[in-house]
Amino acid sequence: MALRRSDLKKEPSIELFIKAGLDGENIGHCPFCQRLFMVLWLKGVKFTVTTVDMKKKPEELKDLAPGTNPPFLLYNGELKTDFLKIEEFLEQTLAPPRYPHLSPQNKESFDVGSDIFAKFSAYIKNSSANKNFEKALLREFKRLDDYLQSPLPEEIDPNSTEDLLVSRRKFLDGDRLTLADCNLLPKLHVIKIAAKKYCDFEIPPHFTGVLRYLEHAYQRDEFSHTCPASGEIERTYASVANKRT
Repeated sequence: MALRRSDLKKEPSIELFIKAGLDGENIGHCPFCQRLFMVLWLKGVKFTVTTVDMKKKPEELKDLAPGTNPPFLLYNGELKTDFLKIEEFLEQTLAPPRYPHLSPQNKESFDVGSDIFAKFSAYIKNSSANKNFEKALLREFKRLDDYLQSPLPEEIDPNSTEDLLVSRRKFLDGDRLTLADCNLLPKLHVIKIAAKKYCDFEIPPHFTGVLRYLEHAYQRDEFSHTCPASGEIERTYASVANKRT
């Protein structure tokens, strides 16, 4: 059956459910929620966002997604829950030519920050007297910084007489935000806020690649406008950090 022109232009109906903050309305602390929020924003598709107060989950949401915590998604009325499967579904369904692909070209762009959040979690949970946890976190930051400083293959011009020694790109995989950034940036934001508050830790200034990366990221609405307030992150880690000795 031939599609009518109006059918071709019809946008899908998308509603993203994310955790609410302490006030029950604003964006709460949840890197996975922010990850999907960024993906949808970068796709350029129309969607609505509903924040879910986890202390008093509305009855209609209990009926919609029983036993499920945000993030979850309604796509044309169909419930989707696992955030990794949601991301994969959106990448496959919201595809060119109408919507951009967000997958990175280089596999290492996804892998390079894979351990940094785990090292941060161990660091903020354990005694400040044990410097091994901080050293482990710094090693992951160095790995990330080395990657961001190293030119990607597509940055190197084989016909140029000058060697590009330091990458000029803005993000993990180039000058556009990709799924790799949607995964890593929310975690880096949490580390930046919580580690400063409870461990007096800041990203060392010699990690210029990481600092450049974050500077460019905060200039993008898709990231900065989806971040929870600093207080939401600080409250989340208060009980964890108070156990440090």
